[in-house]
Amino acid sequence: MKVKKCSLDLSMEQVLKHVAQTVEKQLDSELERLDTLDSNDLEAIRQQRIAEMKKRAQQKQEWIANGHGEYTEIDGEKEFFVVCNKSDNVVCHFYRADTPRCRIVDMHLKTLAKKHVETRFVKLDVERAPFLTSRLKIRVIPTIGLVKQNKTKDFIVGFTDLGNCDDFSTEILEWRIARADVIEYSGDLLVPPAEARKQRALTVHSKKTIRGPQDSDSDLDLSD
Repeated sequence: MKVKKCSLDLSMEQVLKHVAQTVEKQLDSELERLDTLDSNDLEAIRQQRIAEMKKRAQQKQEWIANGHGEYTEIDGEKEFFVVCNKSDNVVCHFYRADTPRCRIVDMHLKTLAKKHVETRFVKLDVERAPFLTSRLKIRVIPTIGLVKQNKTKDFIVGFTDLGNCDDFSTEILEWRIARADVIEYSGDLLVPPAEARKQRALTVHSKKTIRGPQDSDSDLDLSD
């Protein structure tokens, strides 16, 4: 049994070493490419970057003019459709005033609305939208509807996807919303944030181990 364990450890070490070497080669290749650029190439890249920044700034102004950047309440079903027609990305919290967990959702969405200006964050009292809630088959409160380009892509129903607890973090809700592609997100969509941090820490530790003294495996017993 010890032989199998040692073989597995060595195999994992080899994989991690290979990954580290591949990343280093990619970085070296990119640095070499940058070194070969002349002044005209660099100026073209600079101008392109400036144009992108100007376009982004203009787009941000348009978003803010449409109510982005704030978490607001909408009046009813008619306004819901207006909001979805004006904004490509919409996060809508379907709530009921007498449901305490809706206040937890309010707290997190208020934070995310300021962070993700590219998306419109709203809330709608289900008592004011009986037709819409029936059409969308909303039966659990709170429910968060995720809308992209005027089409409902996904729903976050209750807190089941958020750890099934009331004290979930804003980042886990952000990650869950991002999985529907209605906000810009740079993290790993396949792995929740807390788990991703653990994996990164393990990878860093493994790299340090790989780059450590090569005689650290001298006491491995492979004779069993």
